[in-house]
Amino acid sequence: MKRFLRKIFLFILPILLSSYGVDILLSNILKKSNSFADGELPVWNDLYKGEINSDVVIYGSSRAWVQIDPKMINDSLHATAYNLGINGHSFNSQYFRHSLLLRLNRKPKIIIQTLDITSFEKNSDLYNPDQYLPYMLDNREMQTSTYNGFASIDYKVPVIRYYGKKEAFLEIIKLILRPESNKVVRVRGYQAKELMWNDDLMLAQRKLGSFEVKSDTSMIHTFENYLKECNQQNINIVFVFTPVFIEGQKFVINWSEIMKLYYQLSKKYSIPYFDYSSDSMSFHKEYFYNSGHLNKIGSKHITAKLINDLKESPVVKKLSPEIHPN
Repeated sequence: MKRFLRKIFLFILPILLSSYGVDILLSNILKKSNSFADGELPVWNDLYKGEINSDVVIYGSSRAWVQIDPKMINDSLHATAYNLGINGHSFNSQYFRHSLLLRLNRKPKIIIQTLDITSFEKNSDLYNPDQYLPYMLDNREMQTSTYNGFASIDYKVPVIRYYGKKEAFLEIIKLILRPESNKVVRVRGYQAKELMWNDDLMLAQRKLGSFEVKSDTSMIHTFENYLKECNQQNINIVFVFTPVFIEGQKFVINWSEIMKLYYQLSKKYSIPYFDYSSDSMSFHKEYFYNSGHLNKIGSKHITAKLINDLKESPVVKKLSPEIHPN
């Protein structure tokens, strides 16, 4: 029996070792992609390599990713800045990035926490799951098994999670054969969208009529713990709600209820709150490419407005001398 088990072991061992080698090879190549999975991989790379190290960090969803320009903040406030906005995800995923940031990078002095009408909405499906592929093996802290997407075996057995991932394999082949096509799309996590107004809102109105946001109580609890943790670590937080086109606001039937929650949280934890939902920009389509996302023109405008407000905020004024307004 022992001889039989020894033969089985000797048979399986090289397969296991080679599969780990293949996994590492595939993952290392894929990590080099600047555009795959909405361009999220360079951000994950910077987090895991400890290369964020910025005074000001922007958190949020796609409304952070495409709307708040860290270079403008850097140039105006003389403070290094990085945008950690993660497309399509609510606060739970943002908090995971926050945890990585504090563990592997220098902690920021200011967090610009952008808010969405769906910041606390919990989805069952894992949005844009391919962004996790190169980092999953033996990575227990990146468990996403609470969502419909990956199973626990995908984190333990090499290569198996790549099965059926056609786009990932095509990207790997492209990186090998045409590395010159791997153009940078995000700059310190930020990517402006040079797009004009589309029909997303009209189609949603026709299909649904209206929309009600359902906030998850446990996620709100996690958010409050995050606010307390940042306070304990002397990390200043600023709430920002960027413009939403006025018809998009009317589409959400419990809009005022969600907005009231954000104001209550800002008062409870003494956090400055810059709410631009009623700004004049919210009435002009030329700043948007859909009701919730500003295009490049709108992005530059709102970042400039935010910078001017930050200059007047005690959060910036009380920081150390290396961060000072013009």
